[in-house]
Amino acid sequence: MVGSLLTAQEAAERLGVKPATLYAYVSRGLVRRERGADGRSLFALSDVDRLGRRGRRDRASGTELRIESALTAIEDDAIFYRGEDVLVLAVSRTFEEVAEFLWTGEFRERQAWAPDRRSQEAAASVQAALPPEALPLDRLRVAVPALGALDPLRYDTSEAAVVVTGRRLIAAMADVLPRHGRSAPLRVRQGNAVSDSVAGRLWAGLSGGPARSGAVEALNAALVLVADHELSVSTVAARMAASIAADPYAVVSVGLSALGGAMQAVASLAVEDLLAEVSRPERAAGAIGERLRRGDRLPGFGHRLYPRGDPRAPSLLGLLRGSWHGDKRLDAIEAVIAACGDRGLPAPNIDFMLAALVHMAGMQRGASEAIFAVARTAGWLAHAMEEYERRTSIRPRAIYVGVPVGPER
Repeated sequence: MVGSLLTAQEAAERLGVKPATLYAYVSRGLVRRERGADGRSLFALSDVDRLGRRGRRDRASGTELRIESALTAIEDDAIFYRGEDVLVLAVSRTFEEVAEFLWTGEFRERQAWAPDRRSQEAAASVQAALPPEALPLDRLRVAVPALGALDPLRYDTSEAAVVVTGRRLIAAMADVLPRHGRSAPLRVRQGNAVSDSVAGRLWAGLSGGPARSGAVEALNAALVLVADHELSVSTVAARMAASIAADPYAVVSVGLSALGGAMQAVASLAVEDLLAEVSRPERAAGAIGERLRRGDRLPGFGHRLYPRGDPRAPSLLGLLRGSWHGDKRLDAIEAVIAACGDRGLPAPNIDFMLAALVHMAGMQRGASEAIFAVARTAGWLAHAMEEYERRTSIRPRAIYVGVPVGPER
């Protein structure tokens, strides 16, 4: 160390990176380089320490990508869509109202959402190649490109056009799932209003039987609760596609593709399987213990953004308790939550509650993923609309860590 200057080796060690990475920081203007009398590169201690502090913050948050958005705020374990409390919206508004609020900033007059029938028939027919046991999320991944291929105006990315596309696309996604014993969409009541709903369509496509009182309302609330969640991985992927003017169907297809990892919607599928094993409350501890013995990650518990617990989970749990009070399956779910709480494990998150809803409703395996995907489509399109208006592509920069280049090589 020379005064307040560091050699390349000293600076790299202080930052905990390879020398090649240090020079990448120089090329990006993140740290200044000076030449010593002997020609060696020297770096200001203050620059290196400042960059180190920034790096620790970025590692804590998982990324250094920053995107301005007016859609969702997560503050003090609370969630807001355009300034409105999500927990209030979940029990006072239909999913359709909330979707249009995310898209336009206004709660518009209620209207029916209907798919383009020719496109919907085509999307249904291409699923014929899938095996009967194909999960609902896989069916949606196949259906959306087919819906887009038959929309000649899909490249219109004006706000008004994307709103129309969004209504038709989400309605088609709900309707294209194979029906299980019910052909007509159910009706959902919110306040004093009743409307044919996305929640009702999804219930008809995913559940094998009629809905008890409050059940479709619980599904509607679930859709609202997961419609957006700031910059999740799938949303970043969707925004990046929209930033290069990909059409709305392509944006949604990108988002659906990003849902395949264990840290996204597929976590709820693992919870579905867990709850299927816990037929009685007394089996809860054993099922959890067996997973821990195998070294498996316990799905559906904890959330890195909510140290005190995911606020969406108790909101949906309250609706499940109201609709399925006294049901033994609900007792088993409560037993799983209690068993984890007794051992000091994190509180259940929204993935757990989506799976709990599916379990209580007797829906087909993988229904929780489909609910998540349909709901999040509203959020992806809202983020896409921000990118369409911005008209600037998102171009992250890589931090090169390969063989040193340039005169220092």
